[in-house]
Amino acid sequence: MQIGVETAKAVDQRRVFVVDEDEITRAALQFMLHDEIETHELTSPEEAYAKGVDWLKPDVVLLGVSFLKSRGPGLIGELIAKFPGVRILVVTDRSDEATAVEAMKAGAHGAVVKPLTLEGVRQKVDTILGRGGAAPLIQLSMMK
Repeated sequence: MQIGVETAKAVDQRRVFVVDEDEITRAALQFMLHDEIETHELTSPEEAYAKGVDWLKPDVVLLGVSFLKSRGPGLIGELIAKFPGVRILVVTDRSDEATAVEAMKAGAHGAVVKPLTLEGVRQKVDTILGRGGAAPLIQLSMMK
C-alpha cells in the first residue's frame, strides 16, 4: 500500500474494469486506482464481457470514449445489460465532450475528463461507488 491510501477502501471488495484502446491510458488509470480498489485493464468491451462472467463482475467500468465514437451510444446499454447495476464513467478528452454527453444521455453515469489526475480519478470512482471523498460527477462544459 502507498501513503494516502485508505485501508477501508482497499478492502471493500469493489472492482473496476478499465476498458480503453489506449494502452497508456489503461495503465495510468490502473496505477491510479489499484491501491484502493481491485482494477483490471481490458482492451475491448468483448474482453470485459469474457472476464466479467460469474463472480468477476465489475462495479464500475471506465470506458474509453474511442469505443463510443466507433460503436455509438448503444454500447452503454449493452454494458448495462451485460453487467446489471454497473456504473459507467466515460474517459474523454475535452474535444470529445459531445460524445461523452451522448453517452450520459444513453445511461452512462458520468465522465472523467483528461488530463487525468490521481485525486480526480479517485474522487470520481469514490463518488460513483458512494464512498467518501465524493466529487461532482459531471464537469463537462457542454452540460452547463
